[in-house]
Amino acid sequence: MSRIGKLPVEFPAGVKCELKDNHVKITGPKGSLEASFSPEITIALEDNALVVTRPSDSIEHRSLHGLTRTLINNMVVGVSTGFRKTLLIEGTGYRVSLQGKNLNLQVGHSHPVVIEPPAGITLEVEGAQTIHVSGIDRQSVGQVAANIRKVRPVEPYKGKGIRYQDEFVLRKESKAGA
Repeated sequence: MSRIGKLPVEFPAGVKCELKDNHVKITGPKGSLEASFSPEITIALEDNALVVTRPSDSIEHRSLHGLTRTLINNMVVGVSTGFRKTLLIEGTGYRVSLQGKNLNLQVGHSHPVVIEPPAGITLEVEGAQTIHVSGIDRQSVGQVAANIRKVRPVEPYKGKGIRYQDEFVLRKESKAGA
């Protein structure tokens, strides 16, 4: 039995769930999310918690079991507290600013790079070196953060570029002089 899949997904105060034919809609103080899941997996509402069960121990059912439970839990956490990723910019002359809702990156290209956030994602700038990406959908928060990081990934010699706050960059030694 899956250790993650067998845990029930409990709802904090203020979070409501609607369940209809493996289509789950979760509503909370930050907004609402909905998703449809595989009809092979059974989702039941019991005592203010969702319980996910699988019909057999086949490889496909075992993988869907834990995945379904984790996706539902991410929806509950998203509508109650939300998700947030922090990016740091390092490098001489590298800076970031907000123009309305758009992010203006100046990271060594010949032109400023403008990134427009999708619906449901908010971008915040702290100082000229820190970007906060936040929203209720974990997947879209991670994708937007990855797209921002992709503009100028960290290079291993000087450590210049855009990185996650908790990311460790292995530094290489430069070529030794003759």
